[in-house]
Amino acid sequence: QVQLVESGGGLVQAGGSLRLSCAVSGSISRINPMGWYRQAPGKQRELVATISSDGSTNYADSVKGRFTISRDNAKNTVYLQMNSLKPEDTAVYYCNAPRVLTWGGYEYDCWGQGTQVTVSS
Repeated sequence: QVQLVESGGGLVQAGGSLRLSCAVSGSISRINPMGWYRQAPGKQRELVATISSDGSTNYADSVKGRFTISRDNAKNTVYLQMNSLKPEDTAVYYCNAPRVLTWGGYEYDCWGQGTQVTVSS
């Protein structure tokens, strides 16, 4: 069984920083890519950033220059460093690993439970 466990959300003032973490557990042989999405109240879920196993990254225009995605392949963990936070960054942030391959030969599209990020003005 594969699980994604997120941590690091919370309440922060505008201009502040938070770091999200997402650890993938299970009998995993490969994870590619990994990413973060977010969903604000009344809005659709949107892509924040993705990172491939070779370190290639992709960001939404709204977070470029402020957020940094990284991963530790040995720990099957992805991080999202969020700086210069704005009230419009307030949302539930979800970790996603759309292709998790297990040693048993199974492939999963996995989502975390979500972590709330609230930025006050």
